[in-house]
Amino acid sequence: MANKQPIVGIMYDFDKTLSTTDMQNYDFIPNLDMTPEQFWDATGKFSEESGVERILSYMYVMLAQAKEKGIKVTRDYLRECGKNIKFYPGVTTWFKRINDYGESKGVKVEHYLVSSGTKEIVEGCSIYPNFKEAWGCEYYFNEEGEPVWPKLAINYTQKTQFFFRIAKGAMDVRNDDSVNEKTKGHRIPYRNIIYMGDGMTDIACMTLVKKNGGKSIAIYPEKQSDKVKQIYEDGRCNIICKADYSAGSDLEKVVKLIIDLAATYDDIEKKEKSLANK
Repeated sequence: MANKQPIVGIMYDFDKTLSTTDMQNYDFIPNLDMTPEQFWDATGKFSEESGVERILSYMYVMLAQAKEKGIKVTRDYLRECGKNIKFYPGVTTWFKRINDYGESKGVKVEHYLVSSGTKEIVEGCSIYPNFKEAWGCEYYFNEEGEPVWPKLAINYTQKTQFFFRIAKGAMDVRNDDSVNEKTKGHRIPYRNIIYMGDGMTDIACMTLVKKNGGKSIAIYPEKQSDKVKQIYEDGRCNIICKADYSAGSDLEKVVKLIIDLAATYDDIEKKEKSLANK
């Protein structure tokens, strides 16, 4: 039987990791005739007054404000709000470049989005087709196409489950057994998983990935490394990199080195098995 190709799985946060700001800030919030500051202040106020968790609060406030302004929210409307998302340099060509490099090393690279943002908005952006799986906060739409209930809400600590789902290939969030059951081997070894995020809200995932032998990368906007320096100094990530995904950037070099390591580990394991069978 032919040896399986090693896989590297890259987990991405979205807001301020791939995009330059929160995804709602580009079109959804301006369409409400609000500034981002006004919208997020309203979300925080609603959470404080109601006791509703902050992620669920923003999902509620999105619908409440849209209704107040006479905007009909549908899945298609939310997707339209994703079309003008702006990305950091090199993001739109990043996925193919990294995939091609992996193939040149005999490694398959898979990209996974794990976001506390609105999945329906992400579905409308240009890079969405590059993800093998994308998880985010979703609405349940009734037969009339109206969002009536949260289908999935992912806060910052809930993101950690997706590290195990990706490792085991347990992609269905409705199936808890598949992610919790003990397995002899993982589809993607923990050491071959990379997590990329931009700050404090990613610390739980960064720490989990790093402690299990994967690589956590904290992303920062140009000339703003102070935003993530403390995360590195506290030992919660492996490395910090400027939010530049362009060819030849430091971030690209780091990810290519991790792919090289995955190829090397795979070669070593194959040689060990070969020697053990002699």
